[in-house]
Amino acid sequence: MSRFTPSEVRRALNGISGILVTPFDAQDRIVPQRLAPIIDKAIGAGVHVLVANGNTSEYYGLRYSETEAMVQAAAKLVAGRVPLLGGVGRSVGEACDLAAASQAAGADALMVHQPPDPFVSPRGVVAYVQRIAEAAPGLPLVLYLRNESIGMAAIEALCRIPGVIGVKWASPTPLLLAEAIRRTRDLDLAWVGGLAETWAPVSYAAGARGFTSGLINVLPERSMAIHAALENSDYATARQLIEQMLPFEELRAQESNGANVTVVKTALRLMDMDCGATRAPSAWPMAPQSLETLKVLLRSLQGPAS
Repeated sequence: MSRFTPSEVRRALNGISGILVTPFDAQDRIVPQRLAPIIDKAIGAGVHVLVANGNTSEYYGLRYSETEAMVQAAAKLVAGRVPLLGGVGRSVGEACDLAAASQAAGADALMVHQPPDPFVSPRGVVAYVQRIAEAAPGLPLVLYLRNESIGMAAIEALCRIPGVIGVKWASPTPLLLAEAIRRTRDLDLAWVGGLAETWAPVSYAAGARGFTSGLINVLPERSMAIHAALENSDYATARQLIEQMLPFEELRAQESNGANVTVVKTALRLMDMDCGATRAPSAWPMAPQSLETLKVLLRSLQGPAS
């Protein structure tokens, strides 16, 4: 059962939504307990929301049974200290099943992945989200939009589905983000920057607050420093802090962004919080030269942000 009200989750979305990795053992089986120190460190640093079954969780590389097990385990490990979002997606039936399972596990809201189906219609996406809302009655929904190809009218219709409390905007289109915010101002939605730390200042300038982060698995205090600067409208400090993290993000962007989770999991291994390998089609392991760069970088970043 959820421990936070929809309004409490809505407020928390103004902060950092930390997307948790999915730990695997050497036999490629999930080992959720390895998340315990990562979750404790993130919450201790002040991260506002945690998310199971997001993209940094390798959601599309997980079996359905694994996604259900991960949201159940995450709910137990978070233990009501911060709101927990459970990601749902893929086929509408699977999304509805996982929505119901996430609600039963104690998730405080659902994060609805944008369907990657090549034959998506605008009205079909609206029907898709409505079905998910019906599968977990009373549980708030956060839309995860990676592109705006369905059009602004459909985005507005999605926002007006009862139970939707926020949108994670993961498209590098700040003018369209500002337009979406303008169209739905009467709803008091949480508009969250979905492209992590590097795009957070741009998202804030367009009217969003808060941002998603996979970095919190490794260096949550760095993410928190960036968030604090943005909340204080100190864009100069935010840019300085982000520049310190750029080499890390550049490593994640290698191999057509296929090293995104690879770098996070490799960093965790180097920090004695091993969460195993990533699954194909992600890039694993890191290229030797990139690995050496990461080792040097981690040594420089593990001090306080400045």
